[in-house]
Amino acid sequence: MMAGVSQFGASERSLLESLLVLDFSQFLSGPYAALRLSDFGARIIKIERAAGGDLCRQLHLSDTDDLTQDSTLFHAINRGKQSLAVDLKSPSDLELVMSLIAQADVLIQNFRPGVIDRLGLGYAAVRTINPRLIYASISGFGGEGPWVDRPGQDLLAQARSGLMWLNGDADQGPLPFGLAIADVLAGSAIVQGVLALLLRRGRTGLGGHVETSLLEVLIDFQFEVLTTHLNDGGRLPERAAFRNAHAYLAAPYGVYPTADGYLALAMMPLSKLAPLVDLPKLSELPQESQFSDRDKIKHAIAARLLHKTTQAWLDILQPEDVWCAGVLDWATLLKEQAFRRLDMLQTLPREGGPPVLTTRAPFSINGKRPNSHQAGPMLGAHNELIRREFGQ
Repeated sequence: MMAGVSQFGASERSLLESLLVLDFSQFLSGPYAALRLSDFGARIIKIERAAGGDLCRQLHLSDTDDLTQDSTLFHAINRGKQSLAVDLKSPSDLELVMSLIAQADVLIQNFRPGVIDRLGLGYAAVRTINPRLIYASISGFGGEGPWVDRPGQDLLAQARSGLMWLNGDADQGPLPFGLAIADVLAGSAIVQGVLALLLRRGRTGLGGHVETSLLEVLIDFQFEVLTTHLNDGGRLPERAAFRNAHAYLAAPYGVYPTADGYLALAMMPLSKLAPLVDLPKLSELPQESQFSDRDKIKHAIAARLLHKTTQAWLDILQPEDVWCAGVLDWATLLKEQAFRRLDMLQTLPREGGPPVLTTRAPFSINGKRPNSHQAGPMLGAHNELIRREFGQ
């Protein structure tokens, strides 16, 4: 087996360098899990449909994307991987895939429940040819139950999980996150399970099956507020009608407009904030009124904050240890020294197109952040190499 290309310094090359991961998944959740394992040094072979490949290749998020090329999103989430394009209904291609599975360490799939079993590649089938294999499955709503056949899509999972209902002001209606949070959380959960099973395999020699779903990770994501609800007589939280940021937290918690932008205020006693924003009467209110009169208090704070710029308020509040922050857009964030010193961006070459500027791994090992060496692969780019290596 050819080891993956090391993305760390010499002292860190033993992390996951010899690990072979077969990524049968597409779109975001499974590929995100494989991406993170790649960042730790694993070799990722992306198993794709010969006819078109991962559907994410055509998921163009911007009207400036060149529609004749694979999407920038595909390259961001599949950077550093190899591509094997196969027809799983072809006996010879299936034989090659079985040969790969027999030698792999990890398999990741996010087909709808039942699909991969019908292809003969379900966990019960493949564990017989590789009992050391760690098998990872992601679904929309679990492997059984009344929602099992529903499309496992991020927005739909947000809608069913309660998360969308929790967001926004009281009269605003459900408010989804502005990104695919369920997909990323599911991929992260799978990586945790894979690493735990790798540790157990080191002791026992046996693999295992880790499963999660978009619904499960969104339920877990809400553990803080859902646990409060479950232990509060089943009462539903009341979202603030004005500048809501957390249904269970009192004023001043929220985001407020200033003279030139927005200011986020976290939890704090009003007695600390009131004199700094020239609202001394708020200091006289009993503590329980921070929730019972939440909207009234927030309106008063909002009216006051409009009188100065965001930076002016930061200059007043931060020296007094008031928990606050200006709300940054991406253009501003990218210029901030705090962001730039993290060195979170990398430019990757891609075959047949311009380079891709994308993010790097969100961690460092012994002070070094791993790099990728290429953007996502062209469909089937590594067919010949993999067939030669694995005896086909």
